[in-house]
Amino acid sequence: MDTKIPVCRIVGFALAALGLVNDAGAAWPEKTVRIVIPWPPGGSTDIVGRLLAAEFTQRLKQQFIIDNRAGAGSIIGLQYASQQPPDGHTLMMTSTAYGFLIDKPKVPVDLVNSFAPVVFVGRGDCAFVVHPSLQVKSVQEVIALAKKRPGEIFYASSGIGGFPHLSTELFKMKTGTNLVHVPFKGGGPAAADLIAGHTQVYLSSLPTVAAFIGSGRVRLLATGGAKRNPNHPNTPTIAETVPGYESSIWWGIFAPRNTPADIIARVHEETNIALTSPELLRRMDEQGAVPTKMSSAEFGKLMVSETNKWLEVIRAAGIKGE
Repeated sequence: MDTKIPVCRIVGFALAALGLVNDAGAAWPEKTVRIVIPWPPGGSTDIVGRLLAAEFTQRLKQQFIIDNRAGAGSIIGLQYASQQPPDGHTLMMTSTAYGFLIDKPKVPVDLVNSFAPVVFVGRGDCAFVVHPSLQVKSVQEVIALAKKRPGEIFYASSGIGGFPHLSTELFKMKTGTNLVHVPFKGGGPAAADLIAGHTQVYLSSLPTVAAFIGSGRVRLLATGGAKRNPNHPNTPTIAETVPGYESSIWWGIFAPRNTPADIIARVHEETNIALTSPELLRRMDEQGAVPTKMSSAEFGKLMVSETNKWLEVIRAAGIKGE
């Protein structure tokens, strides 16, 4: 497998998506639209996806339904979505998850080659949370405790190659700590295990754990963005303790490869309109999700750079498949 994925492999198709919307695209949607999410309910992608689906249904007068197809670190859902008719009535929404880069020769699907990038939805900071029973009040105290008790502190993740897994492995690499990985089938189950106290650490996305932070069931120690999160201005970033650390989750909508450019342009346009809804913006802000606009071509370039970034983490950390 090549170390880097060239930008030219994906940008050509994405540029085509910027063309004018013709009559066929303008007619979309003509029937119910399924949004495949390759994760179970309860994680950030599911939360943000359901907010968007409700807005689409109200605005476009067609039913938009969420179809959760979880398993194998998102690979099952990705493979299913890539095989659907390229007519705009089956879309896929996913996030920072790169299970398909692990043992890639065995995996017949990935974001760069199997899909057309449609629209970037937004970002959310990583949230470094711990179970209240863990006697720590800062990231520095977690590092000190982990070095004192190597291999005794357990961290939860949404699955191998998922955002929490990669975010925590990046943290381990930069701090020289030994935290034990406990993978689950999605962010929701991982959060539930943390709340139950079976695992002690979770580097999740803010939308996945926002409600639990507010209720006190988990303790927020830091966020993973380059700057402090505006909803948690008194909470430090991880980088304030671990220089150079940065991790934020992205969400985006994809279509099966060969979906007509006019349909992609139409979905892109309607999604960006939906992301101006005051109610949707309010709900996303409550979850710590920040809408971000970019063209389909820019989204395609981002997928290449993100793939290369996390591929380096996977290799450096020696992450293996299940």
